[in-house]
Amino acid sequence: MADTPAIVVAHGFTGSVDRPAVRRAARVFSQRAAVITFSFRGHGRSGGRSTVGDREVLDLAAAVAWARALGHSRVVTVGFSMGGSVVLRHGALYTGGAPGRGPRYGPDGFGASDASVRVPERERRTAEHSGAHFGAHAADTSAAAYDAYADAVVSVSAPARWYYRGTAPMRRLHWVVTRPSGRLVGRYGLRTRIATEEWDPVPLSPVAAVPLIAPAPLLLVHGDRDPYFPLDHPRMLADAAGEGAELWLERGMGHAENAADDALLARIAAWATGAPRA
Repeated sequence: MADTPAIVVAHGFTGSVDRPAVRRAARVFSQRAAVITFSFRGHGRSGGRSTVGDREVLDLAAAVAWARALGHSRVVTVGFSMGGSVVLRHGALYTGGAPGRGPRYGPDGFGASDASVRVPERERRTAEHSGAHFGAHAADTSAAAYDAYADAVVSVSAPARWYYRGTAPMRRLHWVVTRPSGRLVGRYGLRTRIATEEWDPVPLSPVAAVPLIAPAPLLLVHGDRDPYFPLDHPRMLADAAGEGAELWLERGMGHAENAADDALLARIAAWATGAPRA
């Protein structure tokens, strides 16, 4: 088991473990690695309500810790769209057990002197209410948090900054998230229960998170026909990450897991597992 890498898949907003695109990604990834899939809070059959990328970092941390509890020594996170922003923030915050990536503490409010991860204190206090179901509240224990780091991070179709409304699909998404009538559509039409509270405080943005991921390898993947986030988003992320990131701009690709074909998913799996790439 220790020699078999694990890929933890973080789906996009309104997705779930049962969605065909997520199942297809898991099938392709399974040709090279063990695969762990789950539904974020408020999505599919998971409890709780979606916070659209904020507290979802706790769900991902629990899944990564579970992968390590199963015996996998190499764990790679692969996220799509909202999940892509979550894996970036997770990679920046959860670094406790990673070689050469000890905790950092400072005036930004991350962690505590005896902690092993750079998790904001508000998230540490509420981890037991994360809605993740990987063991006995895995994200709420120091040992699990210490093991919840990713060895490499893959972010597909992620935004660079929050509150982006520059495209029609993103304006529709903001209506779903912020309006009562939109949340009804989300609940009954998209099987996604959305929290009514605004972010307070606003979580670390993707572009602020990417410089903190190194020295863990980072792969950014984005389609040149993405209707949600234009190419300035992946380029901004790559610039912020510097030499710590690899950027793939995919010709003809749309948005997230629904637009990722089997060939691209196989290339991502090869990168994630360290196999030679064409």
